[in-house]
Order: sequence, then structure tokens, then C-alpha cells
Amino acid sequence: MPFGLTLDMAVVFALVGVALVLFATEALPVDVTAMVVMVALMVLEPWTQISAREGISGFSSPATITVLSMLILSTGISRTGVVQRLGNRLADFAGDDPFRQLAATVGVAGPVSGFINNTPVVAILVPVISDLAHEGKTSPSKLLIPLSFASMLGGMLTLIGTSTNILASDVAARLAEQPEYAGLGLREFSMFEFTLLGVVVLVVGIVYLMTVGYRLLPERVLPEEDYVEEYELEDYLTEVVVREDSPVAGVTVEDVGAQTPLDFDILQIDRDGESFVEPLDKKTLRPGDLLKVRTDRTSLERLIDLDGLDLVGAITEDELEQDEEEQGLVEVIIPARSGLVGETLASSTFRDRYDVNVLAFRSRGELVRERMDHTPLKVGDTLLVQATTGSLDRLSQNRDFIVAHEPDDPDYRTEKIPHAVAIIAGVIGFAAMPWGVFSGVPVLDALSVIPTFDIVTTALAGVVAMVLFGVLKPPEIYDSVDWNVIFLLAGVIPLGIAIEQTGGAELLGNAVASTGEFLPVIGVLWVFYVATALLTNVISNNASVVLMIPVAVESAQQVGSNAFAFILAVMFAASTAFMTPVGYQTNLFVYGPGGYKFSDFFRVGGPLQLLLSFVTVGGIAVLWGV
Repeated sequence: MPFGLTLDMAVVFALVGVALVLFATEALPVDVTAMVVMVALMVLEPWTQISAREGISGFSSPATITVLSMLILSTGISRTGVVQRLGNRLADFAGDDPFRQLAATVGVAGPVSGFINNTPVVAILVPVISDLAHEGKTSPSKLLIPLSFASMLGGMLTLIGTSTNILASDVAARLAEQPEYAGLGLREFSMFEFTLLGVVVLVVGIVYLMTVGYRLLPERVLPEEDYVEEYELEDYLTEVVVREDSPVAGVTVEDVGAQTPLDFDILQIDRDGESFVEPLDKKTLRPGDLLKVRTDRTSLERLIDLDGLDLVGAITEDELEQDEEEQGLVEVIIPARSGLVGETLASSTFRDRYDVNVLAFRSRGELVRERMDHTPLKVGDTLLVQATTGSLDRLSQNRDFIVAHEPDDPDYRTEKIPHAVAIIAGVIGFAAMPWGVFSGVPVLDALSVIPTFDIVTTALAGVVAMVLFGVLKPPEIYDSVDWNVIFLLAGVIPLGIAIEQTGGAELLGNAVASTGEFLPVIGVLWVFYVATALLTNVISNNASVVLMIPVAVESAQQVGSNAFAFILAVMFAASTAFMTPVGYQTNLFVYGPGGYKFSDFFRVGGPLQLLLSFVTVGGIAVLWGV
């Protein structure tokens, strides 16, 4: 084969290609794609060199267990409401000043994301920031992208800020054990290994977001706009009256829907001065009933002709929220952990299960109008729902949703805040503190006998402590974990091993190292940063790390450079995917509520990505050398 390519390498590269296509197109959920790749690696063992034991090694990887533990710890923190309280305090400070609102947004998201996994931080803060924008008469579009970007930047402050850092550390430690990489200075990262560079990146990013970035941000959702206008529902929400001669008089709502092959939903019945919302299926329609209906114009015309209904007119948001105590409108976001991903509103019996009416939804920046009930739900989709106060409270407590509005009476365990903060401090402290430095120091000498533990040990101990001190209840442990992230990690880790063992990493490393003939070493380092950033904006950040780090180490070895510096460049680039909404989960969380278009992320994130490529690579060169 040409260019030193062997059959083994070709098979592994083919699997990498398939994985990249599936990740980019979202033809399958990312965790399913990872499992497909893992099984294929084991089935094709004669060529991939991945045994069954190596194939499932991702499940026992310290990185996987650490990420799992940190997700649980992050949930414990969120259950206490400490992050929400901090956000609300800063919201009070911000008031209706747009500059202060932006400062409050990035000021909370950035630093907090260094110590709590940044994905849950954004999930926690989306409703806080959305309410801040609403109350301060500011477009949420001006605040939500900065929320996501600041959380990514803050995730680079410590080892535990993001799963990407933890995985990169694990891959570096595994490569350090390989004889061919001896003497390259590879090692597992310490807790604050790259904090100084992380601070520089965070400060530069915040300055950009509050100056150039703010001017580039659109106002997709206008402050004065109501949901009916925002979701362009004027032609889709209508009032009709049941006539005396209507065949639907005396028929239940459930039977009307079953008997009429049209796309419509009855959202509310007004009768004799009383309004009925959910549940409506068993309600019998009577002559004179005023029905609030969601449908399209074509279906409405056919419905009126078919069933003897008189058209009254379009519905306003005020009419949908006539009684704030009884019902309201709110946006809910589908996170990656939701069991609704891949389901449709019809197949999930959404309306009956959650006692809500779905008025509209936005998917990948586009409003879905036709066959809404039969459109598969994706991560990041935003549903506009009408529900009673009780239903909204239940939605806010359901792990299948992120509700873009804080509940009026949140059920936080505020009395557990000291316990949760102490546990997180202990997890970080015992993993980071070199207790031996106190040896021989008066008074503090006794501390020198305390061992320094691996992060996986302290994180697991923190989970146990959370349960013992009542911060989390035992059943909540399982609900706390984004299992798709765990399966993704478990699936892509053996892919990285296959690239190394078949010599694919060496082949690619040599190819990239050849750029050293006309580029200085720092230029090769910059190429790796840019290549990883571009790849991460299309596929999973964790997959990018697994694929790129072995190649980066090989390239560094070939050009006689600092391999550790190359790993850091890959890790920082993989953790800051600004240019597309699909490159990082936090971007998907803000995609719908901000009303963004796909191009908005590139317009705001592209210049930031380019700026940070120079800042990060330059910082690595100064702090670690190349």
C-alpha cells in the first residue's frame, strides 16, 4: 500500500471515517455511534489489534469513572441551589444594564465552571440568565452564547472543569507507559497543571465577549417580543366555536382527534366563563364551546368544513396566559441525557405523559411547523409548551428537560450548601495538595503523612460523602449521570488505542511532522491546535482528544519537540468549540432559547477561536516551551 499504509491501518482509518460521518451527521446518537465503533473494533480484531478486554477497557478507564463521579458531584451542588443563588445575586447587581448583565453572565459561568463540570453549569444557569434577560428588558440572544462560551473557557481552569481535560490526562498517562514514548515527559495532569494558562485564556475570552463579541451578537429574540411573535404562531393558534349542528358536539376531545385525520390539537376549552386545560382527552365538547386550537391554515379550513366550527380569530400570548396562577407558557430544552431524544411527540405520548400542550418547537435554529408531532426530537431542541403551574413545576424537576425559567418555589436543599462546598473542596484539595511539603515544618509536620490521592479516588470518595451527608439521595446518583457521555467515552477510548497499536498514529504524525520542513516548531503546534479545533466543531470534543493526542505525540517526537506541549494544544482546542452549535453540548443548550441561527456561532465564535489559537499556542510556548 502507498505511503507506508498497512491493511491494519486502513481498517482502523475506515472505522475512524465512519465514526466521523456518524458524529457529524447525527445519523445515530453519539453514544450509539461510539458503541458501534467499539463492537466493530473487537469483531475486526485481526486487523484492529483490539481484543475484547481492550475493547471494553473504556468502561474501567480512570477517565470514565472520574467523569461519572464529577457529574454526580455537580448534581449534588445543583441540588443545593448554590450556583442558582450566586447567579440570582449577580442578576440583582446587573439590573437592566446590558453591560452589567453580560458581566454577571460571564462572571458566574467562567469561574464556577473551573470547579464544577461546565455542562451542568450551563444547564443550571440557562433559566437564571433567561429570567435575567426577560426582567432586564434585554434580548436573551445577547447573553446566552456568552454563557456557553464562558463556561467552556472556565472549564480550562482545572483538571475537573470538563470531561475533555480528564480524558486528555488519562490518554497522556497511558501513552507515558508505552516504551516508545519513554523520555518524552508525558504524564498525568495535576489538578492545577494548566491553571495559569487557563486564567489567561479566560480573561482574553471574557474581554472579547464584552467588547467585539457583544457587537457581533444578534438580537434574534427581541426583548418586547412575546412567544406568539417569536415562534411566528399567529397563523397556527386559532379560536373556533362549536356550532349547534356540529358533529363534534357530544364527542370527547380524544375521539375528535382519533376520528379526524388532520394535524391539530385542542389546547383549551372555554365554557360558561370557565377554562379547561389539561387533561382534556375525556372532556365532551358542547355547542357554544370556545376552543383554542393549534393547527395550520390548511388543516383549519378542512376542519371547519368537516366538523361545523366557526372561526373566531388568532390567539395572543395574553389569552394563552389568562390566569397566571393556572397556566403559563415556557420553553423547555431537550438535553443529551433526555429519554426523549430520538422519540417524537406522538410516540412518546408527550401530551398525556407531562400534562402539557406543545405549541411549537425549534430544532437546529429552524421552527418546525409541519408534522410537528412526528418529527424526531434531537439534543438541543426547544419546545414551547403551555401548562398549568403544577405541570411546570414537575417539568423543572424532570431530568428529561431543562426548563428555561426558574420555578417560583424551587425545592433546593439550601441547608446542605456547607456540606456540598466542603466536599468539593475536599475532592480538589486531597487530589491537588502535595502534603509532603509540610515535612519538617513546625506545627504542620503532621500533615505530611497525608497521601496525595488520584482524582478518581477523591471523586468517588466525594460521591460517597454526598450521600452520607444527605446532599444527594441514593436514587439520585443514577439520575445524575449523563449516560450518553459515559458510553461515548467508553466507546472512543479503544479507538484511540487501535490508532496507536496499528501504527496509524505514527503514520499521521510523520505526515504532520513533515510540515516542520517549512514551518517552525511553534507553527506545527499551531497547526495541531487549528486542526483539533476544526474537528471538534464537527464531532464530539472527547472523540477529538482521543483521535488527535496520539498523532500529536508522534509529531512532537518526529520534530524533536515537547510532546507535553502538543497534548496541551490539542486539549485546549478540543475544549473550546465555538464555531458551531453542535461542537459542544453547552452550545446546544442555548441554541433554542437564544433563537440563534447556525451562522451566529461562526460569526461570534470564529474570531474568538482564531484569537485563542495564537494566545493558547503562545502561552504554551512561554510556560512549557516547544
